[in-house]
Amino acid sequence: MSDVRVIIQRDSEREERVVTTGTTAADLFAGERSIIAVRVAGELKDLAYEPADGDEVEGVEISSEDGLNILRHSTAHVMAQAVQELFPEAKLGIGPPVKDGFYYDFDVERPFTPEDLKAIEKKMQEIQKRGQKFARRVVTDEAAREELADEPYKLELIGLKGSASSDDGADVEVGAGELTIYDNLDAKTGELCWKDLCRGPHLPSTRLIPAFKLMRNAAAYWRGSEKNPMLQRIYGTAWPSKDELKQYLDFLAEAEKRDHRKLGSELDLFSIPEQIGSGLAVFHPRGGIIRRVMEDYSRRRHEEEGYEFVYTPHATKGKLFETSGHLDWYADGMYPPMQLDEGVDYYLKPMNCPMHNLIFDARGRSYRELPLRLFEFGTVYRYEKSGVVHGLTRARGFTQDDAHIYCTREQMSEELDKTLTFVLGLLRDYGLTDFYLELSTKDPEKYVGTDEAWEEATETLRQVAEKQGLPLVPDPGGAAFYGPKISVQAKDAIGRTWQMSTIQLDFNLPERFDLEYTAADGTKQRPVMIHRALFGSIERFFAVLLEHYAGAFPTWLAPVQAIGIPIGDAHVEYLHKWAAAAKAKGLRVEVDSSSDRMQKKIRNAQKQKVPFMVIAGDEDMGHNTVSFRYRDGSQENGIPFDEAIAKIAKVVEERAQV
Repeated sequence: MSDVRVIIQRDSEREERVVTTGTTAADLFAGERSIIAVRVAGELKDLAYEPADGDEVEGVEISSEDGLNILRHSTAHVMAQAVQELFPEAKLGIGPPVKDGFYYDFDVERPFTPEDLKAIEKKMQEIQKRGQKFARRVVTDEAAREELADEPYKLELIGLKGSASSDDGADVEVGAGELTIYDNLDAKTGELCWKDLCRGPHLPSTRLIPAFKLMRNAAAYWRGSEKNPMLQRIYGTAWPSKDELKQYLDFLAEAEKRDHRKLGSELDLFSIPEQIGSGLAVFHPRGGIIRRVMEDYSRRRHEEEGYEFVYTPHATKGKLFETSGHLDWYADGMYPPMQLDEGVDYYLKPMNCPMHNLIFDARGRSYRELPLRLFEFGTVYRYEKSGVVHGLTRARGFTQDDAHIYCTREQMSEELDKTLTFVLGLLRDYGLTDFYLELSTKDPEKYVGTDEAWEEATETLRQVAEKQGLPLVPDPGGAAFYGPKISVQAKDAIGRTWQMSTIQLDFNLPERFDLEYTAADGTKQRPVMIHRALFGSIERFFAVLLEHYAGAFPTWLAPVQAIGIPIGDAHVEYLHKWAAAAKAKGLRVEVDSSSDRMQKKIRNAQKQKVPFMVIAGDEDMGHNTVSFRYRDGSQENGIPFDEAIAKIAKVVEERAQV
């Protein structure tokens, strides 16, 4: 046996080791139970891999992103094996890892039931305890077709070898240049228990799956296309420890409590009536108050920053979107045209920017007018597929707080800096404070303009983003077709990340619309265009804040800021007098004069998450005071009549949470 020289990479440390031929990656990391795979020359390998001379081998920990994917994909295989043991007629689809879990698609005679999922999970636990070994085996296309002759979906995937997409998860099966099958082998006898077409890698053994749970099932089209058969998808999750699984399940329970659709109904804020259509919301009076306050505050802050308000129609001739390029690049996301005026195509607008360009171009512009900041609460319509529509966060009709800034090349960097600073400041005013920035760069398959213009725009955005002192994360290929962008990513109260504001630098639309201004020397110059949506959409931002605050909005946003709760009927008139004085100061106040007992009135106010419960009884009436009860159950007694109003007004002014 000959010697093999390998280099073991651990963080910044490199250890050179000489081993004998046939040594496996598992041997190199013997005793390190957290290492479940290795990376060699950028490729992930099973621990059964035998390093070649000169290989640099890096261990992959189970808690790393790659390690979690391997754990979850291995668990998906166990689930598929369990399904086929319980439902032998089931045909296998695809089972990739996804964020926080995995899924697997099956072609079965009937949809799975909750009882089926319990049985499958129990069978998975049996397989996990058997400690079956995952064994990789390279096969030819012909051999794979012969072995998987009874699996029609796998046969289709074999034909995609080397060109499979990550969009539908097919690359986890046939994403490499060769075909491999993973066998699940009995730990004692080596007998084949189950097999699946798969790129790998996998855990060495099913026993190394520490904790998993099946979550739900749903219908899903094969490879995501409505033209294909409908399959049954089972979702699950897997974690490196039982504690981490419990933490995740607790997180999901908290997220479910905060679901904006649930809270929207409970607090009577909005609804999405079936008679109107999926993704098209109506705001009820209390939701309308919150939305109006959000818009009014945003409008005032924009005016202070020198923005000018414009208004544009909801529909336009298709020619406008030919000029902008949206019909070339964005037609799938637009509603179909309406043919009017003897066959002219009209579209509901998916974007406001083309119309803002027409406002800029309505008359001659001078350099003295720049930067020109146009702002609109503009409602747009996008035909999202039914499978992705989700409450207010992914809607088909929504209102953008949309701004387009036209400036000179020389003003560009300063204007971007001011815009990003303004955006972050305004988001903080609404109570979001934990941010990072994402820089989306050119999609090489989907862009307009020159490479030079894109490089300049991207580098300018990078420098502006870095000045904020926030983490900057690359998003390769994530830009819109007309220019790179900075996205503000905000974390909410339970640690979820939401994309908020976007700032896009655009040299291309001014070119396509032939926009010009007269420079100081009298020449005609092309302006730079900055696209900026602060909330993204008002509906989506509403949903994010609703979930962030779990419905308990800070007082300035709360639809009812204070509710008067009389101890008895004799105190109703006194509280109406207090409420009238509070309303005169601009506060949103109600009095519960119903026949309910006081304790029920308090419970009702708590359910509605009203910030201030203002209680009055005989003693308060005698001393011209009221008592405060807060959402957490604490109480403050004997507050003078006028002082109580001033206290609430101060909390509103400071946008503080109580």
